[in-house]
Formats: sequence, C-alpha cells, structure tokens
Amino acid sequence: MMENTTAINCAEACVNGCVLGDKCPNLEYKSEAMKFVNETSLDKMHEIAEAARLKKMTAPPQWVLPED
Repeated sequence: MMENTTAINCAEACVNGCVLGDKCPNLEYKSEAMKFVNETSLDKMHEIAEAARLKKMTAPPQWVLPED
C-alpha cells in the first residue's frame, strides 16, 4: 500500500504548530531542536545570533543575475 504524503511548506503552514502531527516528515529535527532550546541559555542564543549577524554583515555581497 502506498503512503499518502502531502508536500507542504512547513515555514508557512506550521507557524502555530505542526499541522501534520505524527505524519510530519521533519520529526527527527524536533527532538534536536527541543534539546537545543532546553539546554541553551537565552544569553547563549543571543551570542550565536549576534555572531551569525556579524558574519553576514562582513561577508561580500552575493549578486544574483537573471538568466538571459
């Protein structure tokens, strides 16, 4: 029997929580994310975000050229 899977954009559809429940294809990442949130202080998360922001600001610009 073929499993019926629906392709959805989780970033848009699941902003208020997962809409697929136990059928979510991203369940493996849920435990990793929960572990990170539970074990990492808010100050450390801010440090990580600030480091990423500074890295992005100091990176050279990325040009996107349209296809001819």
